[in-house]
Amino acid sequence: MLYNLKDILQLAEDGGFAIPAFNVYNLETAMGVARAAEKLRAPVILQIYSRLFDKPNAKYLAPSVLEIIRDLPTPAALHLDHGAGLPEVMRALRYGCTGVMLDASAFPFDENVAKTRQVVELAAAAGVPVEGELGHVGTVNDAAMSPFTEPDEAAVFCRETGVSALAVMVGTAHGRYKSTPHLDQARISAIREAAGIPLVLHGGSGIPDDAIRESIVRGIRKVNFGTDVCYSFLDAVFATSRSLVAVDEFMKDAVTSVCSYAESKIKLLGAVNHG
Repeated sequence: MLYNLKDILQLAEDGGFAIPAFNVYNLETAMGVARAAEKLRAPVILQIYSRLFDKPNAKYLAPSVLEIIRDLPTPAALHLDHGAGLPEVMRALRYGCTGVMLDASAFPFDENVAKTRQVVELAAAAGVPVEGELGHVGTVNDAAMSPFTEPDEAAVFCRETGVSALAVMVGTAHGRYKSTPHLDQARISAIREAAGIPLVLHGGSGIPDDAIRESIVRGIRKVNFGTDVCYSFLDAVFATSRSLVAVDEFMKDAVTSVCSYAESKIKLLGAVNHG
């Protein structure tokens, strides 16, 4: 069942859990996530990274993912992850995304607000909710973490932009962590109280389970998983015998591996049987 971002996050709000958002890169990763969602009767978000909207990839991938979602008996949304700007947002809307993210977090606060508000107004004409980001969530290769999101700024940002979800910087990073990340849980609570909308945790791959569970109690309603989706897929591909040359058969173990990974995160976020 195809949901938009706001409606699927409302399920998490009502149920006190978080929606797992999996970045998908090809048909097999999307199939693996969908298989897990159907098996566990869980709502999920399938995301396509902004970079793929700068190439033909998303143009061909998005219709396939939408077909998979429409066949699901459980709620799912198709989301643009870390939209770099208006061109990517426009393509995402054109290709059928039911949620878009604009990541203007690297810009000064006022510019982030202005750019995000522009996208919210644009996407509203298509009935598509928007995720913004305040506090830049970098990568594990950065020399240092960016400043954490300030609750007071989050309140102003949400009021001035009209976003439906807010990605926050509370101690996470994109990529595979070199050391265990430590989330500022008290800050999550303070931001949630100030912002009053569902919060998003980026860099979910590798965060300790207990930390994720606590963050959900404090107001996180969407958790992104990208890096470990890739590893779950590639580990199975590399382990498959080269003697198997029929590509559809070759990919079966990779789909199963992604499914198993997705199942583990669906269970962790408490999304089982909420679809």
